[in-house]
Amino acid sequence: MTAPALLSPAEVAARLKSGAVRLIDIREPDEFDRAHILGALPAPLSIFDDAPLDVAPDHPVVFMCRSGHRTGMNGARLAKRFDGPTYVLDGGLDAWRQAGLPVRANAKAPLELMRQVQMAAGGLILTGALLGSLVHPVFWGLSALVGAGLFVAGATGFCGMARLLALAPWNRRTPS
Repeated sequence: MTAPALLSPAEVAARLKSGAVRLIDIREPDEFDRAHILGALPAPLSIFDDAPLDVAPDHPVVFMCRSGHRTGMNGARLAKRFDGPTYVLDGGLDAWRQAGLPVRANAKAPLELMRQVQMAAGGLILTGALLGSLVHPVFWGLSALVGAGLFVAGATGFCGMARLLALAPWNRRTPS
């Protein structure tokens, strides 16, 4: 199976308006909750193969993510679920916004979990570096510990910090 063809935001908008395609957003729920294209069907990449999809197998679909990178990397896998034509929104949600097309945004939704992890890890590393330089070298251990955690997360796919942050009160999803 070959990778889906690219469509510009304008092409996708026109096809959506006419009902010629179904838009499938493969971003994770926290990303989708923060902002999404109206009419997009959420089907997170992490559960895509088992996600229920309300789309006829032969109906044309367009896959999208934030930047187009995830859909580009996983295009052939995504397309396997469909017999009809498959496409990727070129540039993803970022390009859609740059084209001035409408997005349903929820500014009250928490930042995406991975951004929270990046901010927390960066803050801890910076704190360890500053305290190690200004107070006592033992604080360099904090930077080393966070760096080791990031390495393990990258190597195994398990991120303990993300698991902890997901439990934070601001990240608890409320039923719609």
